[in-house]
Amino acid sequence: MENVKVVIWGLGAMGSGMAEMLLKKKGVEIVGAVGRGKKIGTSMYDYLSVERGDRKDVMLGAYEDVITEKSADVVLLCTDSFTKNAFEKIKYCLEKKINVISSAEEMSYPKAMEPELTKEMDRIAKENGVSVLGTGINPGLIMDLLVVLLTGACEEVDHITARRVNSLSPFGPAVMEEQGIGITVDAFNKGVEEGTLAGHVGFNESVNMIADAIGWKLSDEVKQSMEPIVSNVYRKSPYAEVQAGDVAGCAMKGFGYVDNELKIEMDHPQQIEPELEGTNTGDYVIIKGVPDINMAIKPEVPGGIGTIAMCVNMIPQIINSKPGLKTMLDLPVPRAIMGDMRNMIER
Repeated sequence: MENVKVVIWGLGAMGSGMAEMLLKKKGVEIVGAVGRGKKIGTSMYDYLSVERGDRKDVMLGAYEDVITEKSADVVLLCTDSFTKNAFEKIKYCLEKKINVISSAEEMSYPKAMEPELTKEMDRIAKENGVSVLGTGINPGLIMDLLVVLLTGACEEVDHITARRVNSLSPFGPAVMEEQGIGITVDAFNKGVEEGTLAGHVGFNESVNMIADAIGWKLSDEVKQSMEPIVSNVYRKSPYAEVQAGDVAGCAMKGFGYVDNELKIEMDHPQQIEPELEGTNTGDYVIIKGVPDINMAIKPEVPGGIGTIAMCVNMIPQIINSKPGLKTMLDLPVPRAIMGDMRNMIER
């Protein structure tokens, strides 16, 4: 039986982590890696903390050279946060008859922000007999799929709060820029006012996923607030540096209304090196209903390895799924792959 064949598009913090995870697994092989600029023609192993050993080398190439028709079972796309930015890449892969798993936050529930592009991706995927999924730690699991799962034990649900207090330290430069890490408070506030700072991307997706899953119809668009977390000490992570008095994180809230009543609340303060000022990370789901449910995970499920694992662990599910655009609501629940990945594929 052939190994499951994977192409990785983007070898930043998340893409490199996915490559390293795949190299530890049985029944799967990386057959290509997409790079750009000066990275083209270099070895994938130059960007990993794993020795090549006797493995066949994988050279980074332009996407047109690496991704050809049916050259892989799945592409792990690790390049964007927004559906509109990822769309052309996803379209290209699907038209080459290859499944796609994207770590773009908006792709976790793309119809929330991009309903027309969602329809188009679904159409293209079905025409080519393949599937596309967006997932990650959040959105993708902690503040949406896990919430939906816990409502399964309820007769009634009156109100939901999802809270994630987490560290941004494992994430790469793109996330740091979106969150405003390392800039001044004035620059942060200006970025919020002008809409140039994204902050956490995913509240629209998580709120809409939860509402659709349990049958609530949102009466208004998801409302959001965004405040800087100002550091009192110097902080440094692998991809960011913050001076005392500058922005070390972003505290965001999201609000979903049903019949003009607040039903879903998102609370998500995240920063680099939170322990330097005594912040304890954690994940919390609070459901008011019949019965009430209170879940706490302390410390947080780590965001970096969590996103990496979610994308890799969903490979069998997306290969096995019927063609089309899928969300985490459509597929079997994620689970760790501890055996041979080939045994999880329905040939």
